[in-house]
Amino acid sequence: MFDYQNPALSADARAADLLGRMTLEEKAAQTCMMRGVEYATKPDPRQHCSVEPDTEFDTARLEEDFGGDGIGFIHDMYSTPAAFNRIQRYFIENSRLGIPAIFTGEALHGISGVRGTVFPTPLNFGATFDPELIRRVGGAIGRETRALGMHEILAPNLDVARESRWGRIEETFGEDTYLSSRMAAAIISGEQKGDVSRPDAVIAEPKHYCVHGIAEGGTNCSPARAGRREVESCYLPVFEAGVREGGAYNVMVSYNCVDGDPLMCSEWYLKDVLKKRFGLRGYARSDWGGVGRLKSAHHLVSTDEDAIGLALRNGLDVQGCDYPPVFWKKTVVSLVKAGKLSVERLDDIVFRVLRVKFELGLFERPYTDEKAWEGVIRCEEHRALSHEVARESLVLLKNNGVLPLKKNLRSVALIGPSSAAQKIGGYSSTPQFPIPSLYEELKAALGEDVTVRQCNGCAITYDKKQPRVVDGQPHLYSEGEEEIADEMEEALSIASSCDAILFVGGDNTVTSGEGHDRCELTLNGRQRELIEQLASLGKPLILVVENGKPLDLSRENEVCDAILMAFFGGETGARAIAEALTGVFSPAGRLPLSLPRSSTRIPCYYSMLPGGAENFLEGPKNALFPFGYGLSYTEFEYADLAIEQTGERRFTVSCDVKNVGDMDGDEVVQLYLDDADSSVVTPPLLLKGFQRVHLKAGEETRVSFPLDETHLKLMDIRYEWTVEPGRFRVLVGAGSRDLRLEGEFTVE
Repeated sequence: MFDYQNPALSADARAADLLGRMTLEEKAAQTCMMRGVEYATKPDPRQHCSVEPDTEFDTARLEEDFGGDGIGFIHDMYSTPAAFNRIQRYFIENSRLGIPAIFTGEALHGISGVRGTVFPTPLNFGATFDPELIRRVGGAIGRETRALGMHEILAPNLDVARESRWGRIEETFGEDTYLSSRMAAAIISGEQKGDVSRPDAVIAEPKHYCVHGIAEGGTNCSPARAGRREVESCYLPVFEAGVREGGAYNVMVSYNCVDGDPLMCSEWYLKDVLKKRFGLRGYARSDWGGVGRLKSAHHLVSTDEDAIGLALRNGLDVQGCDYPPVFWKKTVVSLVKAGKLSVERLDDIVFRVLRVKFELGLFERPYTDEKAWEGVIRCEEHRALSHEVARESLVLLKNNGVLPLKKNLRSVALIGPSSAAQKIGGYSSTPQFPIPSLYEELKAALGEDVTVRQCNGCAITYDKKQPRVVDGQPHLYSEGEEEIADEMEEALSIASSCDAILFVGGDNTVTSGEGHDRCELTLNGRQRELIEQLASLGKPLILVVENGKPLDLSRENEVCDAILMAFFGGETGARAIAEALTGVFSPAGRLPLSLPRSSTRIPCYYSMLPGGAENFLEGPKNALFPFGYGLSYTEFEYADLAIEQTGERRFTVSCDVKNVGDMDGDEVVQLYLDDADSSVVTPPLLLKGFQRVHLKAGEETRVSFPLDETHLKLMDIRYEWTVEPGRFRVLVGAGSRDLRLEGEFTVE
């Protein structure tokens, strides 16, 4: 027995021993990723990144492409364990050293493919302000992913979304650094569970390291214009929380540049920050096509070979299907032989890959139980958890007393392009099970005594030439959009005959998602026009928005009596909406991002630095609905703010919160700080703590927030982290513009 075959030794010792036995070609193969579906004899026709469970694989082609060198990673072959075991067995039995492959999948809000539970989107996760709930979601995602036979996921997305036009905001936790950091640590720790060898845990690979949510002009892949202090204060802390607190092994590197430094080959961000400062244990992987962009977009090199060499020398470790694996492997070998990539650097990369494989337990357990997944995937616990997130993430933006729906209603007009087709967002699985619509759920909730009449009225998008599924983005789902035509006259006729009107619209997978950036943030198509015509009928009008990014709802706010923002609520999102509308529970989600007054008044995130004018010629530039905002069916009072110093640069802030309304409900108590005496310009307030508490009608509780150096520090004028002496204002309330209590303390 060689040392690498001895499970009693550490992962480091085993990886070092195996590395010493490998040829150059075998090492290069461990940096490669292949698409399994390209070698499968039976691709799954339901999703072009999936394969049938009984598929075989083209062994002649596998032999031609990989010989006996093996492969590092296999992506894009969502299936059941039988298929994964079949190709895993091939690589183990047909390579000299029997090194197993890592199977990789997308799982931003549930494992992709055609089987997994569809959870609400990460933007919903942020809206819950409930990290413990999201930790449980991470646990469920890890359990389903590993049960199906995959070992790592290309998630979560830790971008801080402050560019409202960018299409991928639905993948993020929102605009705030602190909220995103808490969610990052929570979901990753749930996915990895502290021991990735467990049969219910996976390796997490957060993306897109490290400044991608402020793409210049709002278009995907665009540069980020940010100085060092902003990067260190606003964007890196989320990844640091994911790696150092959550324990994330890997990161996916963004394909853009930050202040002219392409992240795909940035020694500063990949070596100095990620590996030395954060202590990344695994590897840095390129986002799809990112290495090639060093040539095609950034113009740093003139050949693909030079692009690969530049990236690997400067800190990138493995590719994410940038190039065909045969080309990548041959290039790595030739770079080493030509002296353009040192053996020491390649050994560092391969050691990282092997160590992860040993810590996953793949050498002892390379195959997955082929039956256990059936009791895990979409089990009752996971579906209930998805529903809990959908309920907790609903944000009530406006209510003139029309919600919950009155008990004496006899008819409701359910209008809008999402009223009969629930939207679930991008990067989900392609469901092979029914996704109930609000039409179905509302009829069931209201019962036979209330007539619900449905009409689409208008579509969200009309151009049938726009793709539903885009290569490289296979996890998109939108049902019924092609069949929706203008029926505005019929919608108005139906609405005029009913007691109340519900309009359900927002985004779909063409107006939101990867590669679907927008410069106009109003409701797409004729939705606003139809809403205005419905409002002219003089009936109670309620707007339900299913969206993946900030929207300009300024006109809708004027003409609607109530607005409920649901984002993309997953497979039971419609039921959660119906329950909220009928008063089964009180909505208590909070906005994880700010909604602008118009498409032109951006950016408008709450933590912008002070100094600019507050108004345009056309009016205020601040958000119409700010970060942290959300209403309730009940009311809460705040009292008795206390600030206690508990140690050097340590404080505890506490206050009383009481439900003074007639209905049980949740309140999200938010703590903001203002560093009043700072030596550099800081935001007027920054979120530094939050708690979601459930209080029965009349119930009161005491809420406490600990503060320490991590909450008080700033990057000073010399770019050094420090806690400066001086005053700190403490602001506690129900939102960034709904602050109920104020106090201060001084750091000596």
